[in-house]
Amino acid sequence: MGGNVTETTGDVPPPESSSPPTPTFPPDNSGNRVVWLMGLILAILVLALLIGFVGVLRHWFALHTGTLHGGPDLYYNFWSGFGSDLGEATLISAVCVGVYTGVRKVNCHTKGCWRIGHHPLQGTPYILCRHHHPDVPNHGATHEHILNQHQKFKREKEAVKTP
Repeated sequence: MGGNVTETTGDVPPPESSSPPTPTFPPDNSGNRVVWLMGLILAILVLALLIGFVGVLRHWFALHTGTLHGGPDLYYNFWSGFGSDLGEATLISAVCVGVYTGVRKVNCHTKGCWRIGHHPLQGTPYILCRHHHPDVPNHGATHEHILNQHQKFKREKEAVKTP
């Protein structure tokens, strides 16, 4: 049983620090997004190749989008049927992007949280929801808790006024 082994005892108290420990966050991982994006591009490419090179699918697609058996010109049925919905889809997409942008500005700053943030975190530019804010009770505040917080605020305000 050779070797240089030092034995420590539990008598040494842990070092005290005046500030709370800094939380650690996992690194951002975008690998999964790349896989999904590549899969989506591949699926669109395969669908386009199937429609382009398989005559039956090409005929079905042309028939159901209105490019076959047109009126005055070849694309009349497309623009008066299936193609007329492209403008509506653009409008709906623009509204959805606007709503998403608005929600992103008012929701909790915790990554992945869609709750509305009402509570600023002192000393930071972040606004958090009641679930993620450290000073807001998660299960509702009791009347006593609210009164205690108000009294604490009043005492701190008076302490600042009187030097």
